[in-house]
Amino acid sequence: MDSTCMELALEGERLCKAGQVQTGVQFFEAAVQCGTDDLNTLSAIYSQIGNAYFYLQEYGKALEYHKLDLSLARTLGDKVGEAKASGNLGNTLKVLGKFDEAIACCNRHLEISRELSDRVGEARALYNLGNVYHAKGKHTGRCSDQDPGEFPPAVRDSLQKAAEYYESNLNIVKELGDKAAQGRACGNLGNTNYLLGNFSLAIRYHEERLAIAKEFGDKQAERRAYSNLGNAHIFLGEFDTAAEKYRKCLQIAKLLGDKALEAQACYSLGNTYTLLRDYEKAIEYHMRHLRIAQELNDRVGEGRACWSLGNAHTALGNHQEAMEYANKHLQISTEVRDEMGQMTAQMNLADLRQVLGINKSDDGRRPLRRHSMENLELMKLTPDKKGDPVNGGAKPKVPKFQKAASVAVETISETKEKRLSQDEMSEDSFFDLLSKFQSRRIDDQRCAFKVEKPTSKVVPEVSNAAAAVSSPGKEEFLDMVAGIQSSRMNDQRADLPRYPGLNSQEVIDQYLHNQPSDAPDDKFFEMLMRCQGSRIEDQRSSLPIMPAPTVPDEDFFSLIQKVQSCRLEEQRTALPSATDTNSKKKKK
Repeated sequence: MDSTCMELALEGERLCKAGQVQTGVQFFEAAVQCGTDDLNTLSAIYSQIGNAYFYLQEYGKALEYHKLDLSLARTLGDKVGEAKASGNLGNTLKVLGKFDEAIACCNRHLEISRELSDRVGEARALYNLGNVYHAKGKHTGRCSDQDPGEFPPAVRDSLQKAAEYYESNLNIVKELGDKAAQGRACGNLGNTNYLLGNFSLAIRYHEERLAIAKEFGDKQAERRAYSNLGNAHIFLGEFDTAAEKYRKCLQIAKLLGDKALEAQACYSLGNTYTLLRDYEKAIEYHMRHLRIAQELNDRVGEGRACWSLGNAHTALGNHQEAMEYANKHLQISTEVRDEMGQMTAQMNLADLRQVLGINKSDDGRRPLRRHSMENLELMKLTPDKKGDPVNGGAKPKVPKFQKAASVAVETISETKEKRLSQDEMSEDSFFDLLSKFQSRRIDDQRCAFKVEKPTSKVVPEVSNAAAAVSSPGKEEFLDMVAGIQSSRMNDQRADLPRYPGLNSQEVIDQYLHNQPSDAPDDKFFEMLMRCQGSRIEDQRSSLPIMPAPTVPDEDFFSLIQKVQSCRLEEQRTALPSATDTNSKKKKK
């Protein structure tokens, strides 16, 4: 059975390395069902299947198996396995948005690696900690709706910690001569400094990342470096350099044959040429983005393309075309429930209607007004006693139904007053009668106390309790209580850890029995529980409205929107004068 379990696990590992992760998971699950008595084999299976589920983005199952791996490693006293499982658990918790728990796990990974003088493990732990703090800062910063470099202190603190951990990681991997790890660290340092507003420093790190990517022939990393460099140059106002970087990004995307990445580059180029006021080129790239977004059925990206095309046509004075794209943007934003997009589209439409002199609603029909409501006169239902000023001070006539209503009200009020007076008179007699009847039962309700001196040295409470137990009828009650309590025995028992795939529980029991008394403590799990108990709502991750694979980055979109909003006055067209309007009417 052990050999079969091992064979299934090895086949699952082989399939995962070949890219057939879903099939590999099935072999790992079969290995767990087959079972084994080798605890080290079982720990390896837990680790591999957890990583496979993480790759498949099934983070709940990944978390379950990484927790089993960590528990089994601690049971076996395997420090290396505990460090590895803590790191995997931290990465999974980070993706789930549980940043404090992830930090606790990664710190445990770092602590064990330093204890074992494992420089490779230490570098990985530092890298993971940087990732967690970067994700935490970016998540919180996204909620605060701020641009890079303008985040609140809490966000900046997280990003600064991320940069410190990445720097420590970079120093170790340089010492180890790991070029690939150096590239990853430089890329992350560039992204973190970009969010901190250190754009020149970000460019320096991204240039280093680009050089390492070219050295390794990593086209994906090279494309990302060009894209990040373009974003940083945009924030520095160097639009020509940014356009050059985005063009390189577009070339690599076409070389890779990735339509979504090609659309992202076109989107960035279109907005960059808009900033350069080259609106013809901006429209060309935005049209390419729009076509790819429609081809990939990316409605959010399609809406962004329409928004950008509307702005470009407005700048060129093509207000009719701009109106069409603004209407499409509003329609798509409403469909995907993008509130910010709806607001932006409505503002653009309002500006365009003002420029074109259009007072119609979105569907082209004039809103109807009910003129009958304008002539509606209000009837005074409660006139003053002095008279109605409208009728010359004369007292208005009161309708018959109003007189009848007033008479009924007066009758009801008189009846209520009579009843209240009768109740007040009868209240005293009622209490007198009640006291007479109750007084006869006072003696029956009294309880006589008999005080006796104790004849022994037994404490009175104890003797009373013994008497109560020995009194008839008490034994039946105690038997009933014992029966109820006995049914809860199993719920109150604590079970030993159970591991799926372990054929015999006696193996783990025997191992625990043979362990020395100074077994590992539970400080780590207590710390983890404290972190889980102190979680705050702003750490929760909310799902996006809809995916937008053809839009590169929300930060870049916010930047473009901010820059465009500052130039609205330049893009506005003066309203036509009265003479121009009359001449147009004569021509018609």
